[in-house]
Amino acid sequence: MARIVTIETAGLGDRSYLAHDGEVGIVVDPQRDIDRVLDAARTERVRITHVVETHIHNDYVTGGLALAEATGAAYVVAAADKVAFDRTPASEGSVFETGHLQLTALETPGHTPSHLAYALSEDRGPPLAVFTGGSMLFGAVGRTDLIGADRTDELTRAQYHSVRRLAADLPETAAVYPTHGFGSFCAATPTSGDASSVGEERVTNVALVAADEDAFVETLIAGLGAYPRYYAHMGPANSAGPEAADLDPPRLFEPAELRRRIDAGEWVVDLRQRRAFARHHITGTISVELGDSFVTFLGWTIPWGTPLTLVGDDTAQVSDAQRQLARIGIDRPAGAATGPVNALADGRTSTYEVTDFDGLAAVAGRDEVVILDVRRPDEWAAGHLEAAVHIPFWELEDRMAEVPEGEVWVHCASGFRASISASLLDRAGRRVVHVDDDWSRAAGTGLAMAEE
Repeated sequence: MARIVTIETAGLGDRSYLAHDGEVGIVVDPQRDIDRVLDAARTERVRITHVVETHIHNDYVTGGLALAEATGAAYVVAAADKVAFDRTPASEGSVFETGHLQLTALETPGHTPSHLAYALSEDRGPPLAVFTGGSMLFGAVGRTDLIGADRTDELTRAQYHSVRRLAADLPETAAVYPTHGFGSFCAATPTSGDASSVGEERVTNVALVAADEDAFVETLIAGLGAYPRYYAHMGPANSAGPEAADLDPPRLFEPAELRRRIDAGEWVVDLRQRRAFARHHITGTISVELGDSFVTFLGWTIPWGTPLTLVGDDTAQVSDAQRQLARIGIDRPAGAATGPVNALADGRTSTYEVTDFDGLAAVAGRDEVVILDVRRPDEWAAGHLEAAVHIPFWELEDRMAEVPEGEVWVHCASGFRASISASLLDRAGRRVVHVDDDWSRAAGTGLAMAEE
């Protein structure tokens, strides 16, 4: 009996899959750190014979080529994709067999022009599952603007037809296994649920319940907001054929070396909890709290190619961050440092205040208070504080001169992006207060909201 193992990458909102018959298996859309896939195959006691990509990914660096080389598996990539490595080409109707399993390629352009979905069958029976990549997600679809603004309308229309094609051609009992949609910015609209089938998607998916194609296109494009700027580097890396991640520990730096790198303008990132950072941190370091949001927002904010040093409580924390960074192509941190702040600071530490929207309401209107909103433009447009200045968090470092004089009270929607921004302001020598609170609470504090 066919079995499908899900390999979750919560930090990027993606899933990879290992489908097998008890002896041989197929891996779909593996992430860069392939040791997790190899561990899954060992646990299941199966041999990987095929590694399959639904598309050239824009939100992470693939481990597909490295996994295929490590296992001797065929590496299946769309024939239409221009790549710099040998692959087993796939196109509409291509069938790949291993053991009792058959995988049939289905052209589903939209998320990318050459996107493929793969229907999984056992013993040449009807499809029992479909790996949909960035086409049909749970109640939603993959975004269609990653290739370029000039192709967004074309690809959105293609996405509409691709999702409807899957719903029409596959049995309603076929399980749906998307790669994106679990927090990934590759999803065009919010997803729902943790599992689905073709039958369920027929009555819930945005492409299948829209009044018509034009209505779908208008709604989808209107809802497309900003996406992480590191995405621009993922497609070229994947087309070139990335090597396996190098997860060997980085060099450990002494305090004097940390200070030298900070003073040189490099990014020295503190992985600790954001409120702990605010209370006491090495002067000039940047706060990016380690967790599920870490790699997305660090990758979105850091100028690409800037040397990066990681500071944490211990080597386990640094190792976790390093693994997450490898998934977006930041392969080797310049170095790391671990231990108490005072032991690493070389005598220079800083602090700033943390508050909530009630605290902001108590001082709003004072001449010396600057309210800085660092959310995305679409979030700002949906509602913002009347007195706020808006600079998206990923632009703040380059636009620091635009922040008015005074004490800067910085907020986002949850406090996470505001913590990065507060630390950048602190590094630039500004007086800062970090508003670490949920945006939904702001209106109830009496803070004046901008009128539509």
